[in-house]
Amino acid sequence: MAYDPENIFAKILRDEIPCDKIYEDEHALAFRDINPQTPTHILIIPKGAYVSSDDFTANASEAELAGFLRAVGQVARDAGLVEAGYRFLANHGQDAHQEVAHFHIHIFGGKNLGRMIKPVDK
Repeated sequence: MAYDPENIFAKILRDEIPCDKIYEDEHALAFRDINPQTPTHILIIPKGAYVSSDDFTANASEAELAGFLRAVGQVARDAGLVEAGYRFLANHGQDAHQEVAHFHIHIFGGKNLGRMIKPVDK
């Protein structure tokens, strides 16, 4: 899948669409989700044009990879989520319901999140 420079996150990166920005550095931008699923729901996007986690891990530079992962940790610390716990999630592709074709991570926290998924019935 080719990267679409008109996706909503690309527009946010170009300041064409506003966001509730909470973190930014040379590799990443983090902002509050406009439709939060938990009391704390933050999106973190790389500044590079990557469609998915697969695209990002295969093609990003070492500096982008390290910088992005460090940003995820910094955002969680800044949000006060480390002690109680949080979850981060990256959807990839149709079966995972990836809604925007720009790699992004969701950070969820602020309440007990329960089990991640249900066990498979055997």
